[in-house]
Amino acid sequence: MSLREEINTALKQAMRDRAADRLSTLRLISAAIKDRDIAARGEGNEDGVGEDEVLQILSKMVKQRQESARTYEEGGRLDLAERELGEITVIEEFLPKQLDEGEIAAAIDAAIAEIGASSIRDMGKIMGALKSQYTGQMDFGKVGPMVKDRLG
Repeated sequence: MSLREEINTALKQAMRDRAADRLSTLRLISAAIKDRDIAARGEGNEDGVGEDEVLQILSKMVKQRQESARTYEEGGRLDLAERELGEITVIEEFLPKQLDEGEIAAAIDAAIAEIGASSIRDMGKIMGALKSQYTGQMDFGKVGPMVKDRLG
């Protein structure tokens, strides 16, 4: 079952269960995917976005909610922060399992060896290879400095 089908199935189940918060989050996910589909069709891609782009959308949604939750916590709005964290939980159900530090380090080493990288100039190639293989499985904001350390 594709990611889109999983999301639609979960959306229908949330409607049946009358789970308002979950339903709201699933509708946000669906709307974000449809927006990207429309943009892709405007660029000539009649099929809309693929699985990789759906994973990127979900990862971006998680990152946005993490930032919002942090902002709400700093502002003393714990109720809003909890809502954001609840949305993160729902969104993460559709993302692949996140890699731990050791697995990320191994993936970086494998990408460096595969590309034959020797200097910081190869960082873009390594990040591209990692993104193509591990979209949704690692936070590339944290991975960048790790790659830089290995190459530096």
